[in-house]
Amino acid sequence: MCTHRPTCPTAAHTDRDAARIVAAHPEQGWSLLCNGTVVFDDTGELLPDGEIIPPHRPLGTTPPSRGQLTVAA
Repeated sequence: MCTHRPTCPTAAHTDRDAARIVAAHPEQGWSLLCNGTVVFDDTGELLPDGEIIPPHRPLGTTPPSRGQLTVAA
């Protein structure tokens, strides 16, 4: 599926998230990578073969709620 040079990692590789985004839908919380992986804003993934990778945020972190978002000056 990938036509980039050098080619992006396949969905089977552990670094599959390094593949390029070919379709981004931030308003829906997901992006499609050129290796066929769908990545979600919560760090979960859906692989091309249907395998589900649960969210894998670093331990001890939580995303800010909408009321906690701040903009750096």
